[in-house]
Amino acid sequence: MAEFTKETITTQENNVNPNVNTPVKREASNSQTIEYLVYFLFGIIEVLLAFRLVFKLIGASLSSAFVGFIYGLTGVFILPFEGIFRRWFTQGVETTSIFEPSTLVAIIVYAVLAWGIVKLVRILSGEQQTD
Repeated sequence: MAEFTKETITTQENNVNPNVNTPVKREASNSQTIEYLVYFLFGIIEVLLAFRLVFKLIGASLSSAFVGFIYGLTGVFILPFEGIFRRWFTQGVETTSIFEPSTLVAIIVYAVLAWGIVKLVRILSGEQQTD
C-alpha cells in the first residue's frame, strides 16, 4: 500500500529555550490510507460528474472527443439514477441545453456514499479518532 506521512510541529519543553519547535513525522495508519484512497476515488467520480453536468447545461458538442469521453465514462455512474426525474431541455439557436437531474442526484449520492464508507472504515479500524 502507499505510504502517506503527516508532518506536525510540536513544542518541546526544555530549560534552555522553551520556544524551540521540533518537527515530528508521523505515518498514516492503514485505516487512514484507506480513507484517503476512498476520498480520492470518489473525488475523481465527483469531478467527472460535475464536468458532465456543466457540459450538458451549456450544450457541449458531442463531436468533441473530450466531451464524448466524459459522457461515456460517467454514463455508468448515473445509470442507477436515470428515470427518477425527467430531463429538461432548452432549445437555443445553436445548441440544446439539457439539465439532467440524475447527474445531480448521483453527485449527492456518491458524496454521501464516500462519507459513509470512510465512517465505516473508522468504526471497523478500532483506532482512537482525533476528529
